[in-house]
Amino acid sequence: MIKIICLGKLKEKYLTELVNDYTKRINKYHQLKIIELKDEEDLEREAKNIEKYIGTNDYVITLEIEGKEIDSVSFAKLIDKTFITHSTITFIIGSSTGLSNRIKNRSNYQLSFSSLTFPHGLFRGILLEQIYRAFKINNHENYHK
Repeated sequence: MIKIICLGKLKEKYLTELVNDYTKRINKYHQLKIIELKDEEDLEREAKNIEKYIGTNDYVITLEIEGKEIDSVSFAKLIDKTFITHSTITFIIGSSTGLSNRIKNRSNYQLSFSSLTFPHGLFRGILLEQIYRAFKINNHENYHK
């Protein structure tokens, strides 16, 4: 299973449609669950809410500006390799104030897509597109470049 834990709800219709489209595409390959949590002012309270949805054996990938930047092929390899030893990969997209150190310390892999800042809803779509691309790469299927 792939879980994506997101802080904040999508408000824009076009982003909801984007997320729904990629969710359908990914579900053809693997079970996907998106968990939307309330954006909290207090990072520690937010961390407690996030931890409720992380299994003890989950492989946790936090999306952080300070994380490692990799290309799409390396991302696909990371997903493929991780599923050999873990049944669940949990991605965590923090709030506009970031993630608490408690969540960062729980992370198995800190990933950055860019040092640019993206709106959270749009980034959710970007993450889903890259997960879909990873399944296409891992299954040796054509996908646009």
